[in-house]
Amino acid sequence: MEHNLAVGLDIGTTKIVAMIGRKNEYGKVEILGIGKSKSLGVHRGVVNNITQTIQSIQQAVQEAEAASDMKIEGVTVGIAGQHIRSLQHSDYITRANAETVIDDEDIDRLINQVHKLVMLPGEEIIHVLPQEYKVDGQGEIKEPIGMYGGRLEANFHVVVGQVSSIRNVGRCIQSSGLNLEGITLEPLASANAVLSQEEKEAGVALIDIGGGTTDLAIFRDGIIRHTAVIPFGGNVITEDIKEGCSIIEKQAELLKIKFGSAWPGENKDNEIVSIPGLRGREPKEITLKNLSKIIHARIVEIIEQVYVEIKNYGHEEQKKKLIAGIVLTGGGAQLKHLKQLVEYITGMDTRIGYPNEHLAGDSDEDITSPLYATAVGLVLDGLKRNERKKVELQQEKKHEAKEEEKPIEEIKEKPVKERRSFLDKLTERVKDFLDNAE
Repeated sequence: MEHNLAVGLDIGTTKIVAMIGRKNEYGKVEILGIGKSKSLGVHRGVVNNITQTIQSIQQAVQEAEAASDMKIEGVTVGIAGQHIRSLQHSDYITRANAETVIDDEDIDRLINQVHKLVMLPGEEIIHVLPQEYKVDGQGEIKEPIGMYGGRLEANFHVVVGQVSSIRNVGRCIQSSGLNLEGITLEPLASANAVLSQEEKEAGVALIDIGGGTTDLAIFRDGIIRHTAVIPFGGNVITEDIKEGCSIIEKQAELLKIKFGSAWPGENKDNEIVSIPGLRGREPKEITLKNLSKIIHARIVEIIEQVYVEIKNYGHEEQKKKLIAGIVLTGGGAQLKHLKQLVEYITGMDTRIGYPNEHLAGDSDEDITSPLYATAVGLVLDGLKRNERKKVELQQEKKHEAKEEEKPIEEIKEKPVKERRSFLDKLTERVKDFLDNAE
């Protein structure tokens, strides 16, 4: 595939979305094709039936290919699920020579050291995100490269997940006949699609309410500070409606989407929906007030859990305020009156996040729905990765050309390699594992 094309594959609990995007001449992203299928083999963000997941992936990919007249080869995929947890960690290295300038290699050494942290059995580090650095005890340094010093230390935000879950996602993609080009944490992908740079600077909490999980990402000063995955989402609301009203799941889902509200006070007592009974039974009558009471009870529980996570972050950081408040995205963000409820529970400014931050202006309304935030974010991530590869290739070519021209003694500069993110390394590990497994 060309370097300015990328495919995001969002393997969710409710749906699998394949999205093909391309950068246009203004640096914005155009979505060329989108495919969507019902996700059958995923539970709470974790693959639990590989065969079904492969079928769903293939269906979504074929749809996207048909819509865009292109062949999809490689994809960038998101991981979420209840096995993801994050921790804070600080580490340091002592440099051999304090009179030389700190460079990329020192930072790589420091980051690789964090990678040696002992995790619980079966867990693997997915992301190591440096927060701030200290050089010889001087703190609050954002970018240590170019400084002199003997001791380099940093605080890290470390995201950990289960190896088996990540590998299963890799297996599904490989068995669907696709290349795994990159792995990204879903809250990070959604955040890239939905948040503006100003919000990330000011301090913001992104809450992505999916079908099986609710993802949280907190930014401040432009850096991601905290991530969490809460193992509840829109599906438990549907379950509650199904149980509470004794109806089948399909009806419960439709009720939630069409008539559901997070605020019970909205509905009058006499508003009633009639639902056809099963196989010749009497139709059921459900009052909208009861419906929103059921939804309200569950959504309050989800938001309170997220709020506990937000407050935990705040306490560590001496009650640092998130000035931009909360942004809600994901399919669950479409619930009526949710914004008001979240503001009421948390006392923070709230808006619904649409993934149009980096999309071209004439994008289809369907694509800019909160439902597709993660998919759009994965496309952005894939495009970024392709650009990095392109830059590296160009630099290598330049370097080779230079080497041919110059006498040997003069070659001193190395091609500048951008620091590879953990995800690139993780992707390679997953790929190696899949190759060896065959």
